[in-house]
Amino acid sequence: MDSAARKLDERYTYGDYKTWDDDTRWELIDGEAFCMSPGASNYHQLLLGALYKKLANHFDGKKCKVYVAPFDVLLPNGDEDDDDIVNVVQPDIMIVCDRSKIHFRGIIGAPDVIFEILSPSTSKRDMSVKLKLYERSGVREYFVVDPYGESVTAFGENNGGRFSKETVYSASDVLKFGTFAELEIPLAPIFEELSPFGGE
Repeated sequence: MDSAARKLDERYTYGDYKTWDDDTRWELIDGEAFCMSPGASNYHQLLLGALYKKLANHFDGKKCKVYVAPFDVLLPNGDEDDDDIVNVVQPDIMIVCDRSKIHFRGIIGAPDVIFEILSPSTSKRDMSVKLKLYERSGVREYFVVDPYGESVTAFGENNGGRFSKETVYSASDVLKFGTFAELEIPLAPIFEELSPFGGE
């Protein structure tokens, strides 16, 4: 099935998603297909690399594992078969501590922590539709990184499918985690990765 044939007013499942063999990256949210193209900006890639390096170093040799996109995360609404799942996303970075959720083709179930790095084409979805999806799916903490505002918005303390705490960090702050009390990431060196580059 090619990209042109995928209609925005239709609903799809993971079973459909697996048959799409074009080079375009897609996500499904409540069965609606969202195109992940065009490719990421240099800002996005620099921040992704810097954050991943910090997280991977911290969790090296530990139970929790750090993954980066593209890697499918299937978020079931209940106990439906994998092929019937209507939520399939590719978060920029995810931390998964429950090894039973890790499968050959991706993650099945909510990661403990998710990072999304905003881009002009995804910012509205990341801050609304995905926020609600991650809440109800049981993600413990959700971090939204804004390359242009040089800030990170953290949503945490997920109780019964709702984030009860929201914290905004600036580039001069130290990012803290409710899920991992020992983990802190100074943001200044992260955002300094962008300084030699202008534009997107």
